[in-house]
Amino acid sequence: MTDTCAGVAERYELVKECIRRAAERGGRDPEKVFLVAVTKNATPTEVRVLHRMGQIDFGESRMQHFVRMASQLDEFRCRQREFHGGLDIPDSIRWHFIGHLQRNKVRRVISTARLVHSVGSLKLAEEIQSAHRDDTPPIEILIQVNVSGEKGKQGVAPAAATHLVDQVRTMFGVRIRGLMCMAPFSMDPATSRPVFRRARELFDDIRRSGGREDFNLLSMGMSNDFEIAVECGANLIRVGTAIFGAPSEDAESVEP
Repeated sequence: MTDTCAGVAERYELVKECIRRAAERGGRDPEKVFLVAVTKNATPTEVRVLHRMGQIDFGESRMQHFVRMASQLDEFRCRQREFHGGLDIPDSIRWHFIGHLQRNKVRRVISTARLVHSVGSLKLAEEIQSAHRDDTPPIEILIQVNVSGEKGKQGVAPAAATHLVDQVRTMFGVRIRGLMCMAPFSMDPATSRPVFRRARELFDDIRRSGGREDFNLLSMGMSNDFEIAVECGANLIRVGTAIFGAPSEDAESVEP
């Protein structure tokens, strides 16, 4: 293992330990909090290292990088399974699309993504419904809510979230699994707590009113505030920089 990969493995284990402690502080089972390792700054080799360590969920926010990384990892896994006779090679990676999804890129993303975190409008949900094939399972999504009310940030307003959920639930090709939100970035992670608490309240309200058992995912928290998010009830957290480090100055730009 290279020094870089060893560093990634060490940081990954540290993040997992921080998740465990945060869950215990919040009186929750750490095994029910799922980490999405965001590969924005990762190499395919580093992703393979984490995969061998048991990490299943990986996420991307840029469509081109998402498609390319998923393709590279799938090709590698197929080669390894053939070489080893199918032994000791994890069956799959669950890919999450976590960034802003443009309507003209929906078909490319949903062909690979296990879960789309960032559906914040009826028009986008309708585009996903339109792209769904009748012979495949429904596309699983989260409704993105702009809890903080930041201008320029994607997501539906909290007051409109329940109505959007009700509208999307009528679509046979789309299955809503829960909510996603982002807190404003701050050097003090504690400032995220009110946003995460409000998102958890909204999540609980919709879940109680809807009566759907599969509405059970709350995605919130990133590298700077994931511990606060776990304490507030997140069961999906999206962590990239804390595992893979910051991007290098000569990092390739794959999408404008």
